[in-house]
Amino acid sequence: MNAIDPIPELDAVIASARAAQARYEAEGSQERYDRAAQAVGWAIMEPGRNRELAELAVKTTGLGNVADKIVKNHRKTLGLLRDIKGVTTYGVISDDAATGLTEIARPMGLIGAIVPSTNPGATPANNIINALKCGNAIVVAPSPKGVASCERLLEFIHAEFAKIGEDPELVQMVPAPGSKEKTQRLMESCDLIVATGSQNNVHRAQTAGTPAVAVGTGNVTVIVDETADLAAAAEKIRASKTFDNATSCSSENAVVVVDAVRDAFLEEMARAGGAVVEDEAAVVAALFPDGHLNRMVVAQDDDRMIEALGLTGKVPEGTEYVAVPTKGIGPGHPLSEEKLSRVLALYGAKDFEEAVEITSRIQRHQGAGHSVGLHTGDDARPMVLARAVPTSRVIVNQAHTFATGGSFTNGMKFSLSMGCGAWGGNSVNDNVHWKHFLQTTRIVREIPPDEPSLEEIFGDYWKAAGA
Repeated sequence: MNAIDPIPELDAVIASARAAQARYEAEGSQERYDRAAQAVGWAIMEPGRNRELAELAVKTTGLGNVADKIVKNHRKTLGLLRDIKGVTTYGVISDDAATGLTEIARPMGLIGAIVPSTNPGATPANNIINALKCGNAIVVAPSPKGVASCERLLEFIHAEFAKIGEDPELVQMVPAPGSKEKTQRLMESCDLIVATGSQNNVHRAQTAGTPAVAVGTGNVTVIVDETADLAAAAEKIRASKTFDNATSCSSENAVVVVDAVRDAFLEEMARAGGAVVEDEAAVVAALFPDGHLNRMVVAQDDDRMIEALGLTGKVPEGTEYVAVPTKGIGPGHPLSEEKLSRVLALYGAKDFEEAVEITSRIQRHQGAGHSVGLHTGDDARPMVLARAVPTSRVIVNQAHTFATGGSFTNGMKFSLSMGCGAWGGNSVNDNVHWKHFLQTTRIVREIPPDEPSLEEIFGDYWKAAGA
């Protein structure tokens, strides 16, 4: 397969989406772009359709749980619509007489969105809303398990489009059945790739020859220090770790507890549904039976996870997740990596400084650039952690999954795609949002000269170093 080989059905989709985008831009307005984005939002948020999409996602992917997917579909979409409300993405963005610059919003063109099976409803909807808000058309490439959910989502979107007279060809998907060849063709043919999911997909996106916004691996490590509110920390970790059965890239994978509060924290963790399992070797053997994650454990409900790990009758009734004490970090120590399950690696540290060092080692092994967390009562420590660890986000005293991708109680943009910067091999380290779907044209006018003298530029330097 190469870039010139035809795939007639997909090529027709791409051509029609391009034509639709050209019309959308030529006949566009801010009101039209906003209305199209709202239509997509209601397509997934309408309660009956939201439930249907959540149930279909769990049925066809076997990942997560219905109740949490309903919450995710609703809150992620509502938060995104809040973020883009009133944002100018059509026409003149800024006009500055002092600089002579006028900035005009322009679409990227055709977006190719690669989306994962972990969020087959919320992630494509998020990408579609951002694309339409900025005047683009979009073709979605779902994972094989996410095809049914994506098809149903697009049916709902097109039904909403019919109500407002919008062009359904603006939002399409790779014709089923999907394949690597089709996804590659889309990536080579679109104007911008937005890739979320496996690092294989991300690598292919970043080497397709098309501009790409892609994200890195999540492997969240959270510190609980000796000043933390231990009960609150334990409950927040439980809520975050178990949400949608740990499908999120922002789910905690390791907790580092300072020794002075270890016993007290483990008591609070037990009250919040976390069971400590001391047999690291047995858990690793069950979780990684052939060197790869056990599909019977990944993103499963607590009872199925416990059974698949061979822990039935060995953990207390009401256990929602398990924490496995370990010291290993790096190759040969899979508990130090992303586990996509209700399994948490538990590390000890003699003090906060060692906790930071352990966190940094874990992140440098896997998850660099994504995010880390800190439960603390010391206002100075988040800055220490932010300067020491290769990370884009330090989440303080919050349930990590709910905070990293935007929350109504913090200032992060709502998103399901976390850029990880150069640490994670990405070109962005922001939460992927509407600005990444937009480019601009600048009108440049002549202004009076503003040329400094050498003295203005070098005066201080000459005093310090000599001329």
